[in-house]
Amino acid sequence: MTASAPGSGRHDEQGRPADSAGQAWEGKSIPSHGFSGDTGAADADLVAALAAAHDAPDDDAETSIMEHAARARWLVPVVAVASEVDESGPHAVDTRSDMAAVTLTSPDGSRALPMFTSLESLAAWDPSARPVPVRAAAAAQAAISEECQVLLVDVASPHATVLRPSMLWALAQERAWEPSHRDAHVAAAVRAAVEAEQQVVGHRLEAGEPAGAGVLRVVLSLERGLEADVVGAVATRIGERIATDGETRARIDALTFALEAAR
Repeated sequence: MTASAPGSGRHDEQGRPADSAGQAWEGKSIPSHGFSGDTGAADADLVAALAAAHDAPDDDAETSIMEHAARARWLVPVVAVASEVDESGPHAVDTRSDMAAVTLTSPDGSRALPMFTSLESLAAWDPSARPVPVRAAAAAQAAISEECQVLLVDVASPHATVLRPSMLWALAQERAWEPSHRDAHVAAAVRAAVEAEQQVVGHRLEAGEPAGAGVLRVVLSLERGLEADVVGAVATRIGERIATDGETRARIDALTFALEAAR
């Protein structure tokens, strides 16, 4: 629905300037979303955290990003998309357009929602895009509704960063993010999955490689003398039990197993 500005010639039944629906402009106000004093500048601490993690990704650097990201104001771009086109003349002309959020698709088919720390970083990517200021939770929830797997931060900048699925879900759920090998919920889920296997005499959780990829490595200590197919079946069953828990799956970006013989 379109709206006419005051002075556009529309009036209500009492002769007052009105919008396209005939509702008087008098007494109307634009609702505030908590960004009335926003200048469009980036949060300096957030940018510093992004740059630090880009140069040397590790658990502490990523935790710092997520702590700042959860509190920050983000700019999500929207662009004009033609919804009606007049092709009656020699050139096609857009007669109507709608504003739409932007999603990016990688060659493997995964989708990302781009978001930006500042007007400057948004303009460096696409000067024609309009910024919509949002909280981190709102951006993450929108990404999930658009079937995006990740958030892509300041895509055209030197500190461009991908917030992985576990980070996306943490922001959407408004809970603190932790690396999966430090996450108490994940630890409990893995312990429950392992306890069902008699051949496993112990396990531990570690950060997998490469750094910054969010890989959880489960190291299984097994009874000696097991055949390779038995070992493979044990690991498969444990992985399947972990995967059936949606909350646990949302906290793990990738899962690998390592094996060691019991002492």
